Amino acid sequence: MKRLLPAPWLSLALWLLWLVLNLSISPGNLLLGALLGFLAPLMMAPLRPLPIRIRRPGVIIRLFFLVGRDVIISNLQVAWGVLTCGSRPPRSRFIKIPLDLRDPNGLAALSMITTVVPGTIWSELALDRSVLLLHVFDLEDEAPFIEHFKTTYERPLMEIFE
Repeated sequence: MKRLLPAPWLSLALWLLWLVLNLSISPGNLLLGALLGFLAPLMMAPLRPLPIRIRRPGVIIRLFFLVGRDVIISNLQVAWGVLTCGSRPPRSRFIKIPLDLRDPNGLAALSMITTVVPGTIWSELALDRSVLLLHVFDLEDEAPFIEHFKTTYERPLMEIFE
């Protein structure tokens, strides 16, 4: 049954959305909506992500607060850097961070965290997923930043996903 209807709730939602968008429950719209709801998830099933296995769900809460703290601190640092850029220009640079995290879901979460934290941009991931190229808005020393990145984000994600 799962092979024939891979996402039943998505199928139902697509069918209902079709009916709402067309503002009609005519037999033709009922049939077209049902066909869309049946075929779309079936054709898109290969694109769905791998099932997620969360090993330690309690770590998610700790990671949430760590990311929240870093978002606030980074916002203040970037704002201060922009306001004082006349006296001292920011030391922007690309850095390579060696990664131990290999789980695709963990890497996706890491990319979202990196995007949310101001002053950092996920630039490139090596094909073998061993090195992340990251652009940092203002960076004085690479070593403490890399250690903070690995300790604060990568290790908790490894605990959650691997």
